[in-house]
Amino acid sequence: MKTPEDEYRYGTADLPKPKNIFFYTYAATMKLVMYFIFGTGSIGLAILLFPLMKIFLHPQERFRKYARRAVSATFRFFIRLMCLAGVMRVRISDREAFRKLRSKVVVANHPSILDIVYLVSLLPNADCIVRGTLVRTPVVGVIRNLYIVNSLNFDDLLEQAKRSLEEGNCLIIFPEGTRTPRHGTNRYKRGAARIAIKTGSNVQPVYIGGNDKYGLGKNDAFFSYNRTERYFYDICLLPEIELTEYADLEPQIASRRLTEKMHRRISAEAFMRDNRIL
Repeated sequence: MKTPEDEYRYGTADLPKPKNIFFYTYAATMKLVMYFIFGTGSIGLAILLFPLMKIFLHPQERFRKYARRAVSATFRFFIRLMCLAGVMRVRISDREAFRKLRSKVVVANHPSILDIVYLVSLLPNADCIVRGTLVRTPVVGVIRNLYIVNSLNFDDLLEQAKRSLEEGNCLIIFPEGTRTPRHGTNRYKRGAARIAIKTGSNVQPVYIGGNDKYGLGKNDAFFSYNRTERYFYDICLLPEIELTEYADLEPQIASRRLTEKMHRRISAEAFMRDNRIL
């Protein structure tokens, strides 16, 4: 049930009518086809590929390493498929720099449901903190094998995050805790900063820009798509935030200031590239 606040923040009254009704219908249909392909592929990974990998890859850390790479490669294929279908295009600032990241807490804005797919496709060593409700979806087999659910208590979550970062993985977190609204802003939560400080890991901000992601945002109609053009993702790696400047601060103050800095850095890029206030 939408609240009046959601009606404003995620409302569609200001959107134009579809520019080309035939392309809009095709693209909205293809989006649903892609959802089906994604769900089917996730099930395939969980019940076919992962069990085979577990037989031959020991110990568990080695299995997780190659399973993450397999998921990353699968997501890259999925993105290429969407581009070939003509419903999406993408620009990445520096693919090689993404691939070289190790043991970083990666934070980004969250305009669409596909943001995690793009980030995992760019990071072969990606870990992430995901909603606990996703264990009731077709991707449950992938999540249980590789990722951290946010329904854990913070100490357990922190322990898993610390282990993953020590293994060289990058931990993806969306500090807003939900998708970026079409109107207004979200307050950044301190969880990402707390994890970075507790684990001693630098923060790597990422800006996910481009055009309107209507159809992939929160509360958007299932059969919907950008009203005027193909989805465009413009993904930019921003300067890293080092923890040295917070070393002498109390943890609570350090996490607040670090959260403010990651928000400022992502917001500045959003304003410069897309004239958007986040």
